[in-house]
Amino acid sequence: MLRLQGPLPAGYTDASPDALAERIQAAKDHLGDSLLILGHHYQREEVMVWADARGDSYALARIASESDARHIVFCGVHFMAESADVLTKPEQVVMLPDLNAGCSMADMADLESVEEAWDEITRVTDIDRVVPITYMNSSAALKAFVGEKGGAVCTSTNARAVLDWALARGDKVLFFPDQHLGRNTGHAMGFTDADMRVWNPKLELGGLEEADVKDATFLLWKGHCSVHQRFRPQHIEEARRDHPGVMVVVHPECAREVVEMADQVGSTDFIIKAVKAAPEGSTIAVGTEIHLVQRLAAEAEAEGKTVFSLDPLICPCSTMFRIDAAHLCWVLEELVAGRVVNQISVPEDTAHWARVALERMLAIT
Repeated sequence: MLRLQGPLPAGYTDASPDALAERIQAAKDHLGDSLLILGHHYQREEVMVWADARGDSYALARIASESDARHIVFCGVHFMAESADVLTKPEQVVMLPDLNAGCSMADMADLESVEEAWDEITRVTDIDRVVPITYMNSSAALKAFVGEKGGAVCTSTNARAVLDWALARGDKVLFFPDQHLGRNTGHAMGFTDADMRVWNPKLELGGLEEADVKDATFLLWKGHCSVHQRFRPQHIEEARRDHPGVMVVVHPECAREVVEMADQVGSTDFIIKAVKAAPEGSTIAVGTEIHLVQRLAAEAEAEGKTVFSLDPLICPCSTMFRIDAAHLCWVLEELVAGRVVNQISVPEDTAHWARVALERMLAIT
């Protein structure tokens, strides 16, 4: 989904890093407790230094909901700010510093395509036995869809618990938008590729035969994370060749063959904890977004550990990278002037069913 935002005034784009830092600090001081800045783990360091809380998308949305701050500036991407708006109180305002900060994975599954898929599946199988599950990395509209259709949201941490719940309620799961998380979780549950089919939304009936749709336990949306899909088995082979004894930790959004070769697999928070728990002198290769890897490397160095990215060519999240100190400064100074910019507001009917899906996830886990 394309979300356009014009360029910032030259007073922001031409300002030096030191000048921006002074202005951000002054705005924060002025706004005081009415302001909460949230920073996703993948943000640039020039943004993260101003975050009042750091975390993954769902953790930050929960922090926002538990805060009394009137103004919440979410330094992340669009679907994250939507989740915060769904969970926060009506009087709280959620803002995204750059509206162009989307998520390519989330945009691979839109409401219209999912509704079309649901209708096609309905024509060939008992839809009452199909449970839709959406990853947290999806729009509020898709969270609302699964809420209304009896499904739930999952995170990379609780995907197995949510899928166990789904398959206790039905015979089949439609999982979107990330095929890799669905596949890896299914394998961890004891299923095989024979139980899975990839649904291509660009093709009639997802590019499948009717028998495929009827027989599959997992219908996996053809979507992926542009960052995590970059990691390949040869990266792990090279890391082990060049760093004997290296521990390889990757995110479950990576492809199946990468996950199978890794020593440990888990969410962003899991990766952070794995690095911290590694003994002194450890060498750790990490398969996730580069800004987090660099942050972990700097912290681990003081503990006598070496942390590096599996991908030697580096792999930033290009959409997350759009938020910088200049955009953060602009949003804050507009607030100081009494103007709310880039507000993310989810319509109440959508927000209601999205909350239902999120509350089901909480009840499950």
